Amino acid sequence: MNSGNILSRLQNKRILLGITGGIAAYKCAELVRHYKKAGAEVHVVMTRSAQEFVTPLTLQALSGNPVHTSLLDPEAEAGMGHIELARWADLMVIAPATANFLATLAQGKGDDLLSTICLATKSPIALAPAMNQQMWASPATQNNIAQLKSLYDEQRLIWMGPAEGEQACGDVGPGRMLEPEQITELTAEYFEEGAFTGKHVVITAGPTQEAIDPVRYISNHSSGKMGYALAQAAADQGAQVTLISGPTNLPCPDRVERIQVKSAEQMLEASLQRISETDVFIASAAVADYRPSEIAEHKIKKVDGEDQMIIKLVKNPDIVATVAQHPERPFTVGFAAETQDVAQYAQAKLARKNLDMIVANDVSNTKIGFNSDNNAATVFWGSGQRELELMSKAQMASEILNCIKTQLKD
Repeated sequence: MNSGNILSRLQNKRILLGITGGIAAYKCAELVRHYKKAGAEVHVVMTRSAQEFVTPLTLQALSGNPVHTSLLDPEAEAGMGHIELARWADLMVIAPATANFLATLAQGKGDDLLSTICLATKSPIALAPAMNQQMWASPATQNNIAQLKSLYDEQRLIWMGPAEGEQACGDVGPGRMLEPEQITELTAEYFEEGAFTGKHVVITAGPTQEAIDPVRYISNHSSGKMGYALAQAAADQGAQVTLISGPTNLPCPDRVERIQVKSAEQMLEASLQRISETDVFIASAAVADYRPSEIAEHKIKKVDGEDQMIIKLVKNPDIVATVAQHPERPFTVGFAAETQDVAQYAQAKLARKNLDMIVANDVSNTKIGFNSDNNAATVFWGSGQRELELMSKAQMASEILNCIKTQLKD
């Protein structure tokens, strides 16, 4: 596997980078840049001595997150405190890991923010040592390394280096910190490749709201639960996920970019803006088929003596068909929510709209309706189909993604 494919494993991963006080700390600006470019989210923790080599402001600008420097900072603890940081990380990377920090870790001290997080986290810790070659060879340092290896197994404590070569002091030997590119690749290799690693999945979800006037709209009963479950499942399988959502009461899935829209036209615009970078497009939203031809500027008032209000409707754009006909079309999946002749309507829609796959379900079944946590469906594609019996929408999301993966061309 080439390095580009390996780095795609960092998509959506949470890296907590601890920087200690060695001259190699200056390389961590580049390391953060590599992590971010690969799609990881990065928080940085700096020891006091690390701040003598590189400023927190530099790392904040590159990571896009506040830099954490003090264990006793009330403002930081009220936000993302040390325990929350310890829980947040998928992997901690300490680079550079100085001789002093290795001693601190081996002795189980918690006398600053970084060492305290190391004690509090269940996440694996990767160490990228950096020190003078004689310090590395020192019996005390080697004893601390042996102590660490006895305390933590290879899955819990990961060694990244050191490298051999010329050092800042002029000495030559082991003790150089690995280059940022090497550390980035080793970090990526730690994570397993998901079924959708390296793929950008765009999902539409929820209802649309088509305004009549400033206070009224046309909509439907869609809760958005199926689309949100698909977004979470795709992110869990390594995808970069963009969720284009109509109005719902659901929280944004973990590690998912959510774009909130109201109308069908807004949903289409958001979808087309991302089409050139989309590998899989899943149209699970319940888009209103029609919208008022005109939106009243002010609230429409009741008129005495008139028992009817006539609103002229026009067709909304067909989002999934537009995407499927686009010159840069991704693998396109539609949904068919029907109340009768489900298979017949779904297969006709699959062909008519030029879709790669369609998920059909019977929304007249009260056990699997719009607001239910469960669903049952049949997935159709050109050469086959698969029945998905009654299950949770989270389980169904994973099964639908499995169907998609079997039909995707890498």
